[in-house]
Amino acid sequence: MKPYPFTAVVGMPDLRLALILSSISPAVGGVLVRGEKGTAKSTMVRALAGLLPGVDVVDGCRFSCDPAAPDPVCPDGPHDGASSHRRPARLVELPVGAAEDRVVGSLNLERALAEGVTDYQPGLLAAAHRGLLYVDEVNLLHDHLVDTLLDAAAMGRATVEREGVSVSHAARFVLIGTMNPEEGELRPQLLDRFGLTVEVASSRDPEQRVEVVRRRLAYEADPDAFAAGYTDEDTRLAEEIESAQRLLPAVKLPDDALRQIAEICASFEVDGMRADIVTARAAVAHAAWAGRDEVTTEDVRVAARLALPHRRRRNPFDAPGISEEQLEQALQDAQPPEPGPEDDGPGSGSTPEDAPQDVPPDVPQGGDAPQGQPQQQGGQQKTVGAGETFKARVFRVKGMGEGERGRRSRAITDSGRTIGVQPPSVRDGRPHLVATVKAAAPHQKARGREGAGLKMRRQDLRFALREGREGNLVLFCVDASGSMGAKARMREVKSAVLSLLLDAYQRRDKVGLVTFRGDSAELALPPTISVDAAASRLEGLPTGGRTPLAEGLLEAARVLRVEEIRDPRRRPLLVVVTDGRATSGANAVARAQAAAGLLTGVTAVVMDCESGKMRLGLAADLAVRLGGEHVPLSDVAAESLADAVRARTAGRAA
Repeated sequence: MKPYPFTAVVGMPDLRLALILSSISPAVGGVLVRGEKGTAKSTMVRALAGLLPGVDVVDGCRFSCDPAAPDPVCPDGPHDGASSHRRPARLVELPVGAAEDRVVGSLNLERALAEGVTDYQPGLLAAAHRGLLYVDEVNLLHDHLVDTLLDAAAMGRATVEREGVSVSHAARFVLIGTMNPEEGELRPQLLDRFGLTVEVASSRDPEQRVEVVRRRLAYEADPDAFAAGYTDEDTRLAEEIESAQRLLPAVKLPDDALRQIAEICASFEVDGMRADIVTARAAVAHAAWAGRDEVTTEDVRVAARLALPHRRRRNPFDAPGISEEQLEQALQDAQPPEPGPEDDGPGSGSTPEDAPQDVPPDVPQGGDAPQGQPQQQGGQQKTVGAGETFKARVFRVKGMGEGERGRRSRAITDSGRTIGVQPPSVRDGRPHLVATVKAAAPHQKARGREGAGLKMRRQDLRFALREGREGNLVLFCVDASGSMGAKARMREVKSAVLSLLLDAYQRRDKVGLVTFRGDSAELALPPTISVDAAASRLEGLPTGGRTPLAEGLLEAARVLRVEEIRDPRRRPLLVVVTDGRATSGANAVARAQAAAGLLTGVTAVVMDCESGKMRLGLAADLAVRLGGEHVPLSDVAAESLADAVRARTAGRAA
């Protein structure tokens, strides 16, 4: 069955252009496609491979060496005078659950020890050389694999090192990743390594949606006939891409265009110089695509729209994007001055429409919600914004886990420091060289060994036991009752929880949000890796009513039970944010104490929000019943903990 034609995809001009520019110039660094589910991201990427020109490869080379310029250190080389053939460009797909050895390749340790030869089995990076490497749901890929992919894409080489043996081969490919932001974001440093980024969304135009459905149904009814109807368009587009590739080396990048690129990148306060370099490469590729031999302002404008949205400096939970007005202003500022009447001074380029009108003092520019000012929303409900975030204390789950790789709690992982040897029954992970040699050595005489090398058997292999860090499920159980808002504590509470969410984002945790107020509790956000979704729900959280503490704890216990079935390897950390009061329903205090008993065994932190001179210590009592840590709200910041340690140390010294 033929794949869906590239030119048959309806709409999405930005994605179409970004993919074409990366195909023309792989040095741009690939494309990250962000968008909601069902927007044809994968369909368009898979269709791109059919448009790329074929490649000449050396016969028998597993690494697709170019016969005109073979890799001098190719593991299958040397290739002097070798015959060659032409094959289509490849699209290699990387599964989310792929192991590192499957991606970069692996060495046969058994043959290395027994025969003294390097037997390297190439991975997906070798297969993708001179083609496309596609990672669907790249935000769900383990961080170390994303780092490996991006390093190979940037350096053009892949290196495998195992137990002192090193193998390197060329790995130049166009890296394309797709992701749904609702399922979690990539870390900023990983975002920056993608050359271009595109936001896609389904069309709201009924006519366009009708056309999408019509074409899809026609393709499913007869794929070959449907594809044949777009053969001419695909062929024409493929010829245009090949023509642009030939023109690319001749395109000039004048100083005026470079000045525009520098002005734009400085205007958006991007970090480092990668943004300038990628924008320049994309502008050159766009000029070649347009058939020009010199970069113009339009090329720079298009390149900046694709290269900068994910690189501009922004708050942790802000979505990528750039201001069109700011982009145009930067392009104008980079233009050489022309003789004429003096302007009106700084700020003359701002129009009345550009300036914020009637902005309250507490509202930062950019459309953020008011912070610190309670707003009535009907009845006794009110919404309070959050203050500034800060570096939060690190809370860890007790004991040793075996969960998904992350940066919070201790765990047995497939990477990290070696702390021992796995039992002989474990046949997974990286081999432990010393333990393997020790296991094989006693049997050499019985196996008839003569001369150098070891006679190895598969049962001799031993694998390393490694300790690293895992990501956890951080479940927030937040008191949103009237007492929290009445005492103006909600602003501080939200700041603290947002700071903990930011910490969870950096440590690759899963997060969930339970809130309780009035006479009930609700799961405001089911456990997810989308930390920014949790931040959004928390920001709009209303307060008011009594305090159903028991209901909140019961809902948290229910969520943790369900999540243990869904994701049994991910250990939970429960963060209860409350002043400890229980005022809703009969026997509220006794029911809350009983509910706390259901959560024993779960690592818990009680963030104490009680304030004032007269304190009842109810949150501290709750922490004791949960068997968890009691932390006053003022001590959530890492600086507060450091100050306390310094003060205590100074007291002892005195």
